[in-house]
Amino acid sequence: MTQKTANQVYWTTADLELLPDNGCRYEIIEGELFVTRAPHWKHQNVCVNVCSLLKTWSKQTGLGEATIAPGIIFTEANNVIPDVVWISRERLEVSLDEAGHLIEAPELIVEVLSPGEKNQQRDRQVKLKLYSTRGVQEYWIINWETQQVEIYRREQAILTLFATVISGDELTSPLLPGFSCFVNELFI
Repeated sequence: MTQKTANQVYWTTADLELLPDNGCRYEIIEGELFVTRAPHWKHQNVCVNVCSLLKTWSKQTGLGEATIAPGIIFTEANNVIPDVVWISRERLEVSLDEAGHLIEAPELIVEVLSPGEKNQQRDRQVKLKLYSTRGVQEYWIINWETQQVEIYRREQAILTLFATVISGDELTSPLLPGFSCFVNELFI
């Protein structure tokens, strides 16, 4: 670990090797370490539902792949584990390192909010900024407690809130031609 300032440690991907394998999720954004505990059952259920819907659509179209909690190493100081990602086949072919981690932004990232102000601030502000600067095309923030999805889309090189959809609404994306589901399907 190197010193960022007198009071802040600047964390890097190499430092993650020194941390315990204790069930916590360790992420680094702009050299700051974020540690979260294992998510709530409902959080994980939503992740599985989103990924299942994206995988089914991907198998039908052959356009890409979806997975849960992949590691993305953008830089030594930006190493994150989003809840769900979807990436096109073409992009995936050039985006994996030798260890099988993504090193480029997938087209779609989904984060499911965990309770707590710090967790929500991380997903709504810190990760939004990171994903925006790294070239993510679309970002969904899902709140399982309120059963809504915030959809951010790239406009003029920045992720901007496009819409917030709720239980009876249909969720679609220009990235995923022909994909649609009702928001309530995410929470079953």
